[in-house]
Amino acid sequence: MARMTVREPRRPIIWVSVLALLVWAAACGDRNVYAPPPPPKVIVSQPIRQSVTDYLEFTGNTQAFNTVKLRARVEGFLEKVLFQDGDRVKKGQVLFIIQQNTYQAKLQQAEAEVLAQKARLEHAQTEFVRFSSLLRQKAAAQTDVDRWRYERDAARAAVLAGEANRELAKLNLSYTTVVAPFDGRIDRRLKDVGNLVGAGEETVLAEINQIDPIYAYYTINERDLLQVMAHAQESPEEAEKGKWPIYMGLANQPGYPYEGYLDFAAITVNPNTGTLLLRGVFPNPQAMILPGLFARLRAPVHATQRSALLVPQEAIGFDQLGPYVLLVNDKNVVERRSVTLGAVFDKLQVIQEGLKGSEQVIVDGLLRAIPGRQVHPELAAAKEPSKSPQK
Repeated sequence: MARMTVREPRRPIIWVSVLALLVWAAACGDRNVYAPPPPPKVIVSQPIRQSVTDYLEFTGNTQAFNTVKLRARVEGFLEKVLFQDGDRVKKGQVLFIIQQNTYQAKLQQAEAEVLAQKARLEHAQTEFVRFSSLLRQKAAAQTDVDRWRYERDAARAAVLAGEANRELAKLNLSYTTVVAPFDGRIDRRLKDVGNLVGAGEETVLAEINQIDPIYAYYTINERDLLQVMAHAQESPEEAEKGKWPIYMGLANQPGYPYEGYLDFAAITVNPNTGTLLLRGVFPNPQAMILPGLFARLRAPVHATQRSALLVPQEAIGFDQLGPYVLLVNDKNVVERRSVTLGAVFDKLQVIQEGLKGSEQVIVDGLLRAIPGRQVHPELAAAKEPSKSPQK
């Protein structure tokens, strides 16, 4: 009878199983522990204290200092145009010549009439003297003396009328030459040579503008007006006489490169808009400022400077409650602080109210700063305070 044999398991397999069991047991003994991330890093700086001048900013439009529509004041054919469209012209420069021969003839006719009336006056005066002498000699009648007195007085009146007609003829002849009333720049001509002008109407020939200096019109609202008057302790009329400084910049220009002064203030606040119309005047020797341009204007609230706190503009945030800054307190916790804003100087925002000057204001890393959460603040590199610009 055959004998059955049983194979024993291999020892390496047993040892592998035991090792796996030990590893599993050790793994089950450890637990996952959450390690919170470190507080986010933010850059902080203290507000800068420096002297500033408070400004108000406005928007307006430029207008020519003088504008004239050149019109034909007498009837006639346009004979000459003595400029190119868009030229700069000088005061007294001849621009148009209207048909002159008719008015020259009328002037000669008026001068001849004056001579005739003077001759009549001289004859009447002579006859009046002669008949007055004959009357004293009882050789003439009183009616003859009275008649020659009348003739003398009528001739004297006719001379005056003739001289007046002569002056009118001279004036009409002068109107045939159209000249520039001031230095400026002329627009395109509206009538060409050969056209009949002034026939029953004052035909517009061209328009000329004086743009050196140039005006800028703008409005100030009632609240700002009262604020300026309270600071300056003077009325708009007094500020106008004192040539209150104003600075202007165009739409494509940074800052306010043009300096002028207040030239005019309206006498009444518009009750519909609650604004007062103001006008500044600015030098424009290069004619770089054209009439009708949009203008940004800035005017100081008062002449003296004051001490103010400034923070970088990027530190300012806005929400439904208004402007604010984020601060880091002594426990490195973020706080929100509402502030009242003033003017902007060299990318620094004036803080009217809300800060004392010792706070640590977050200027970088604002997206990682959440009010009530801790942060890791680092002090920003120190910068020299900028001077309060006047333009």
